[in-house]
Amino acid sequence: MTDFETPLNCIPVESTRRTIEIQIPLIHAVGDIARQEGTSLYLVGGYVRDLLMGRAGNDIDFTIEGSGVDFARIVAREFRTRAVVFERFGTAMVPIGDYKLEFVGTRKEEYAEDSRKPIVTDGTLEDDLRRRDFTVNAMAVRIDGGAGELIDLFDGYGDLERRLLRTPLEPHTTYSEDPLRMMRAARFSAQLGFDLDLASFKAIRDLRERIRIISQERVSEEFLKILAAPKPSIGLALLFQSGLMELIFPEVWRLEGVDLVKAGDTAYAHKDVFWHTLKVVDNIALMTENVWLRFAALMHDIAKPRTKRFREGSGWTFHGHEEMGARWQDRIFRRMKLPMKEAEYVARMVRLHHRPMVLVEEGVTDSAIRRLVVDAGDDLDDLFTLCRADITSRDPRKVQRYLENYDRVIERILEVREKDALRAFQSPVRGEEIMEICGIPPSKTVGILKSAIEDAILDGRIPNEYEAAREYLLEIKDRVLGGETV
Repeated sequence: MTDFETPLNCIPVESTRRTIEIQIPLIHAVGDIARQEGTSLYLVGGYVRDLLMGRAGNDIDFTIEGSGVDFARIVAREFRTRAVVFERFGTAMVPIGDYKLEFVGTRKEEYAEDSRKPIVTDGTLEDDLRRRDFTVNAMAVRIDGGAGELIDLFDGYGDLERRLLRTPLEPHTTYSEDPLRMMRAARFSAQLGFDLDLASFKAIRDLRERIRIISQERVSEEFLKILAAPKPSIGLALLFQSGLMELIFPEVWRLEGVDLVKAGDTAYAHKDVFWHTLKVVDNIALMTENVWLRFAALMHDIAKPRTKRFREGSGWTFHGHEEMGARWQDRIFRRMKLPMKEAEYVARMVRLHHRPMVLVEEGVTDSAIRRLVVDAGDDLDDLFTLCRADITSRDPRKVQRYLENYDRVIERILEVREKDALRAFQSPVRGEEIMEICGIPPSKTVGILKSAIEDAILDGRIPNEYEAAREYLLEIKDRVLGGETV
């Protein structure tokens, strides 16, 4: 174990010149290397921001006057490790103990009209700081003999105190140069709990169409970071209010709005699904860091606008929105280039999210419990987390009643699951044996017989035991082979 595997506190010390005392030996050691090489080295960007906020982590960003890649290789050699070089971006990462050190040379970036990629050239530290997204990310600390002096050209320190996101340059310039910064504005607002400068907000509204030149992968990565924030609704609301949501996630944008219908003396209104959904996402963010469960919370009512119907005497209905929303996930994941392995999980959560409450309303039968347990599988606990997050009433008595109802359902689930051995449920009589007993080859009929056995178990007509299942197969096989349904 090295001296650099355990992070120490980083304590900002304010003075007239604003210096920062850095109590991480590794940073001083890298500074010594820079002095020996006769070059200027700076802590920069988000690391400085987090240092001033007392929350610095183990990913440390450096900028150097010269080649960041060449210096990274020198550092790696000194610490007997290997630099991971990203030639395309002119950056390099050096892992040392628990730390990841990122090195880049000071540079300036210029964008041609409607260009997706900047023209990058060598520049000064000032050029480097000017090209950054927000003032709170445009501060630097010289560590190669500068006594830890904070270099703050755009009053990022003041914006930290004001809890404000503001661009170093005129906002239209900053966002036009790299439109992904519009997504980052929403992300940092959600992550840090900072307000967005009004001029920035207006610029994003003006330039929102420019987000189309950014690759879907980069947009989706920022979107997931918003969902992973402590209070995702801050960023999601900014995306909506700025007009970005309509472009990057139209299904979520369409959730907003309330329809009013007057029938006789009664006015019917359904609650605004968009703002309800944001509340559900915030609720679940307090319960889990699983970003895909948070994504499921965002998706749980996604098909309500499509299934919305008004029924005389009872008001608005959304029948089938769970199934439709579940079916949409494959298309959404492909369009947004999200990992398809997570699509099935999200679809399952969306499809089942109303089932536990239906159990409460219609009666908690063993058969209904068995089907929920089997359909949810290993994700049953996640499903109930989503159900609890979906309680957004302002009436504490109603909230308590819903929670108690879910507790009753869970208690019954535990009883039925243990009694019926449903943890990894499937027909006790397997497909191979069904083919042997019935004298049939692999076919659709095998699946029909297997499903019939499983349905009989879930309905409670036979126990979840091999002998009972085999006896039931012998009882029904001739009817099924003859084309009858059971």
